[in-house]
Amino acid sequence: MHELAETAKALVAEGKGILAADESDGTIKKRFDSIGVESTEDNRRAYRELLFATEGAEDYISGVILYDETIRQSAADGTPFPKLLESKGVIPGIKVDKGAKPLALTDDETITEGLDGLRERLAEYRELGARFAKWRATYSIAADKPSEYCVWTNAHALARYAALCEEAGLVPIVEPEVLQDGTHTLEQSAKATGRVLQAVYTELHDQRVDFTGTLLKPNMVLSGYEASDRAGADAVAEATLERFYKHVPAAVPGIVFLSGGQTDEDATAHLNAMNARGPHPWQLSFSYGRALQAPALKAWEGKPENVEAAQRAYYHRAKMNGAARTGMYAPEMEREAAAV
Repeated sequence: MHELAETAKALVAEGKGILAADESDGTIKKRFDSIGVESTEDNRRAYRELLFATEGAEDYISGVILYDETIRQSAADGTPFPKLLESKGVIPGIKVDKGAKPLALTDDETITEGLDGLRERLAEYRELGARFAKWRATYSIAADKPSEYCVWTNAHALARYAALCEEAGLVPIVEPEVLQDGTHTLEQSAKATGRVLQAVYTELHDQRVDFTGTLLKPNMVLSGYEASDRAGADAVAEATLERFYKHVPAAVPGIVFLSGGQTDEDATAHLNAMNARGPHPWQLSFSYGRALQAPALKAWEGKPENVEAAQRAYYHRAKMNGAARTGMYAPEMEREAAAV
């Protein structure tokens, strides 16, 4: 377990966080559609290489979550992506769940599938170079949601996944995402998030998972994206921290927040507001997908001549989030990108 604890700590090293580049085929197609680029295997490979090869990004990026296709791909010069990342001191990881499917006998709630055959898949991914894994469960907020049924069945599956990861020598990133879509209040989000975390840590404990070799990838506590009166960064930081102090054991080395549907700058500002209130028992870091990649994707447009501009945009976002890790981010720093 010592090796897992060391890897978990390295993933939340000071000033660094994780790039989530594990978009499923459907999600990456949507991202590519938004810039008018066809989602072919080669375009996906070229885009991921652009991110992974960005010079200096390793100063702010500790690890990258890959997708099944991506972990098997190589850079244009033939270097397998896990090797390319390792050569920069970046830890390769892998998304292992099979996605959220309808939970039987519920009103539009979901359960994440992928436990069948997981032990064998984890062994193969470790062979391919992965040193950590990720599994996401999703929950909606409504008058009767998330239901106890949804909360506990997903907690059980997350813990089964985490135990199998530790057995296979991979750090499990446990991702219970309470979706922030809707008109809910900050208080409703806090209540749902607390219920989910309580169940997750009960199951992880019951299933003998060693917390020191794990990371948590949760949502931040936010007002619903469609709410008329949305809480500001300070209120978000206070509400989020209150839940985590209540439910997340201090033995967990780090919390790597997901960005969800937040804008790039909001995700950075919220993380910064939480770290400015530190120090905390755990490292508070990021594991962002869209909030790290959106400006790069827009700059790239699928054109080789735009690779450099796209890399600059990605580097800038990584640097801003690196600053937020220490509570040193300020919105004025965003102007640096324009000056490059």
